[in-house]
Amino acid sequence: MLSITNFIDEMIKFFPEIATEIEKTKSDYFEGCDTIIIEDIIMPRVVALLKRNVEFDKLKSVFAYFEIIATCADDKLSDVFSVCCLEILGNEKIILERAKQYMGPITTILQREADMALGRVVDN
Repeated sequence: MLSITNFIDEMIKFFPEIATEIEKTKSDYFEGCDTIIIEDIIMPRVVALLKRNVEFDKLKSVFAYFEIIATCADDKLSDVFSVCCLEILGNEKIILERAKQYMGPITTILQREADMALGRVVDN
């Protein structure tokens, strides 16, 4: 099973420029600042990547890893992934539509469930 630490470490591989910011956040806050790191540091990079929509190989790799998380995460990471990653992807329609081009089948289902849990209208 993959943990939040595994997730953050892998995201640093995709976005090496965030390593220093993550370390600073860890030192400024406390143990358990994982959601802050994911929501405020990692996901803005993913959303920006989707907005630019030019680094196709990187997008494919990120979302392939998201599919691994969707199927292999421990309970804590699974919950955090749903709230901090998948809900954020549904915040903007254009971002969600682009993300769907890269999502695997399990990630797609989980993202839809995250939207429904928020009361968002979802396509059938």
